[in-house]
Amino acid sequence: MKKIVVINGHPDNESFNEALAQSYIKSSLANGADIRYVAIGALNFNPNLQFGYRQRMDLEPDLVKALEDIQWSQHQVWIHPLWWVGMPAIMKGFIDRLFLPGLAFKSAKNGIITGLLRSKTARIITTSGDLSLDTYEEIYHSCGLVQLEKGILKYCGVSSIQSTFIGPLHNMDRFDRTKYLEYTASMAFNDMNITTAT
Repeated sequence: MKKIVVINGHPDNESFNEALAQSYIKSSLANGADIRYVAIGALNFNPNLQFGYRQRMDLEPDLVKALEDIQWSQHQVWIHPLWWVGMPAIMKGFIDRLFLPGLAFKSAKNGIITGLLRSKTARIITTSGDLSLDTYEEIYHSCGLVQLEKGILKYCGVSSIQSTFIGPLHNMDRFDRTKYLEYTASMAFNDMNITTAT
């Protein structure tokens, strides 16, 4: 049974991102996966890493549980909107507070970084209200994806990362959105066959 954690970075529980998350979860469960869900906007925590790495802040219970879910998983699914070509502030705060030295990575005095989330794979589903994929790639160089995929997940040892861009949502009608919900369900089926990284 594949262990999958779905992490929704949109703070609104009535967003299209929530619908995508539920479509993925429903399909994964139907295909025999073991699923845990982290809706970042519903968590109770301080998103401000106010001391940087100088002083460790205690993790709130919701963050402790989220960390357990991430460590438990074999496959992570990150779903978030593009706001100012990056992730929402609450999602960035979640990562700042949780992906800490000793928890998600460790560094040696020689500068070598070791990711502590190895043997995990991931999928990133990004939505955009007004950007097309061509604009995102050509003008903004997929900067939000680069941050999450390379600057965070790969840095922390996650590999075999797949990404999907959905947009512009402002140009989509109900039929278009339904098609993307179905597409997300098919992604869940395909993810069951991704080999866990070693």
